[in-house]
Amino acid sequence: MRVLFMGTPDFAVPSLEALVQAGYEVCGVFTQPDKPKNRGMKLVAPPVKQKAQALNIPVFQPEKLRDGTALETIRKLDPELIVVAAYGRILPDGILDFPRLGCINVHSSLLPKYRGAAPIHWAMLNGEEETGVTIMHMASELDAGDIIMQEKTSIAKDETVETLYSRLAEIGGVLLIKAINALEAGTAPRVPQDPAQVSYAPMLSRELSPIDWNKSAWEIHNQIRALIPWPAASTSLLPGKTIKVFASEMGGETSEAPGTILEAGKSGIAVACGDGKVLYLTELQAPGSRRMAAADYLRGHPIQLS
Repeated sequence: MRVLFMGTPDFAVPSLEALVQAGYEVCGVFTQPDKPKNRGMKLVAPPVKQKAQALNIPVFQPEKLRDGTALETIRKLDPELIVVAAYGRILPDGILDFPRLGCINVHSSLLPKYRGAAPIHWAMLNGEEETGVTIMHMASELDAGDIIMQEKTSIAKDETVETLYSRLAEIGGVLLIKAINALEAGTAPRVPQDPAQVSYAPMLSRELSPIDWNKSAWEIHNQIRALIPWPAASTSLLPGKTIKVFASEMGGETSEAPGTILEAGKSGIAVACGDGKVLYLTELQAPGSRRMAAADYLRGHPIQLS
């Protein structure tokens, strides 16, 4: 089967690798244009482009999808199926309608929950106990197509979005091949999504960063582990400084007011939260510094408790 793959970030790489390892003819890869990064603003290729080039697969990076140029390229490639995984672009109807077997998407949530750009982060922000991957037929509306199959996985209480992201990417690659096998056999289901269960996962923004210590320790812990590495949870607890927080641990109980620093030492910075629980900040980054264990930071910047 000739397959055209569309994807951009690390999440999509295992799906591309799975297609190649399963023996499908990947006739091309569409990915986002290279973007400038770091202080030198040097153009950096997206992870999917780097992998495709290593596999000697032709790469296409159209700036637009609606001017007809991309569709003409697709006509020349003549794929039987288009597979999309975190491409970052909405496909116009002309592209969706082209392949004989249609277009399918690898989405990192249990649809219809968490449609949109950041489903892994929002599942963790909201304290979900499980999430998963959905393989679906694509439709004009974002992430609204009929479901082919899903696989669930639990979210550990101290897992970070980084480890969950990698785990879901691997699950997605395996599940994708199962779904394509079903498509080839003519046994792939089309299960409509329940409109009453739809929720959304919009793009992340810096507005999500500030920690509100009036919230529960669990909510703040979820915020910290869900926003790594960007935009990162932040707090102005330390005088004159806004620090980013990258790791935390749940503590015991306290009667102190929310935002009170209770302890600062080897275990990190213990802070009272709005539900009467304590949260330990265990990894942080001060302005102009690198990420480090809170205990290491405190050795050079001790906090005087009242």
